[in-house]
Amino acid sequence: MEDEAIVQLLWDRKEQGIEHMSEKYENYCFSISYRIVNAKEDAEECVNDTWFNAWNSIPPNKPYNLAGYLAKLVRNISINYYNKKHAFKRRGDNMTVALDELSECVASGNKVEENLELKLLTDTIADFLASQDKTKRWIFLQRYFYFAEIREIADKAGMKEGTVKSVLCRMRKKLRKWLEKEAVYL
Repeated sequence: MEDEAIVQLLWDRKEQGIEHMSEKYENYCFSISYRIVNAKEDAEECVNDTWFNAWNSIPPNKPYNLAGYLAKLVRNISINYYNKKHAFKRRGDNMTVALDELSECVASGNKVEENLELKLLTDTIADFLASQDKTKRWIFLQRYFYFAEIREIADKAGMKEGTVKSVLCRMRKKLRKWLEKEAVYL
C-alpha cells in the first residue's frame, strides 16, 4: 500500500492504517531502534510505541514522507528509552560511541541554551549536509542518525572500514568549521 493511502487511513482514524504501516515499516523501524537500544525486546517495545505515537500525531500532522516521519519518531522514542534505562551507566556501545564522536563538533550546554540553539543548529547541519556529495551525506546519516556501525556502513558502501572512518573524521572537522563560520554556539 502506498504511503499516502496509509496516512489517509490514519487521518480518517481507521485502524487498518496501523496494520498497513506496521506491515510496511516494522523491519525498518525495528532496525533503527535496535541500533540504539541493543535489545530485541526493547526495540519491539519502542516500535510499538512508535505506532501509538503515529496514531496520536496523525492528525494533526499529515506527513508527506511517512518513512522519514516514522524514523524520527522511533529514533526519538528509542533514545529516550535508552537514556531512561541507562541513566546511571555510561557504556561503550554503538550509540554512545557515535554521539561521543560528534561531541567534538557540538559541545552540550545547559538546557536553556540547548533549546535556544536547537533550531539554528538543526538548520545549519542540514545546510552543511546539503553541501556534501551524496555518498558522504549518506555515510554521515547512517552513522549519526541511524547509529550504524562503521563495519556495516563500509559493507553497504563497498568501502574499507578505514575509509569510512576517514570520511567521518574529515566530515566532523568540516562540520565544526562550518558551525564556527555560521556562529553557532559550540
